[in-house]
Amino acid sequence: MSNLKQQNQERWNKCKVLASRGPVFAAVAQRLYSPEARKRYQAVEKITGVPWWFIAVVHEREASQRWDRSIAQGDPWNKKSVRVPAGRGPFKSWEEAAVDALTNCAPYAARNKDWTPGGALAMLEQYNGLGYASKGLPSPYIWAGTDQYTKGKYVADHVYDPNAVDQQLGCAGLLKFMGVFSKSVTKTTVGGLTGLLMALGASTVAFWDYIKEHYLLFGVGSVALIWLALCLISYSNKQKVETHVEQTQTNGTVH
Repeated sequence: MSNLKQQNQERWNKCKVLASRGPVFAAVAQRLYSPEARKRYQAVEKITGVPWWFIAVVHEREASQRWDRSIAQGDPWNKKSVRVPAGRGPFKSWEEAAVDALTNCAPYAARNKDWTPGGALAMLEQYNGLGYASKGLPSPYIWAGTDQYTKGKYVADHVYDPNAVDQQLGCAGLLKFMGVFSKSVTKTTVGGLTGLLMALGASTVAFWDYIKEHYLLFGVGSVALIWLALCLISYSNKQKVETHVEQTQTNGTVH
């Protein structure tokens, strides 16, 4: 377990989000960080002690943040689950199902005391299973969409395809864009204006880090946008001149 924490900490320190996936990470992170979503995640955090952002990324990976699905395995929480962990539920609410998943189901995240990057990512990897770690490979559950992962995926229980590529967003990239572990986020429970400012601050840090890492892409894009804007302005001015000339000629004809 200590080796897994160390490996994930080292990967976290050098991890960069792929340029092609950055906008998608940003959009999903903003959705997970929304005040309405955080309120529900923080309600579960209060009961379990599991940080709301951990719950949020698990919810995204397991259920695409669907509130009618359990974070345990993505099954409907109002019915008895059929996928592992099977036989859970039915529950009265999403929150009740989430508490059960974190408290009563492996890897028992509510028992974890290490919420450093390495500790949190190791717990997330255990949440999905240690099949990748046993092969000495980075888990796509954590690293998909970053430079720490290229290919290889379990396409079914105990069936590993070395050429399959996980298309879902990995937890690490989401946490980076949510500003988790950055200086901008110092609390796990925020609200009102303070929460809004912290969310904006966290997003700003993540976005600027991403821009700095991919400055060439943004530089070319900025030049292209400026050129397009100048073309539109030039076209608009040309249209105004032509319209003015036509009006002048018309007025001259009338007089």
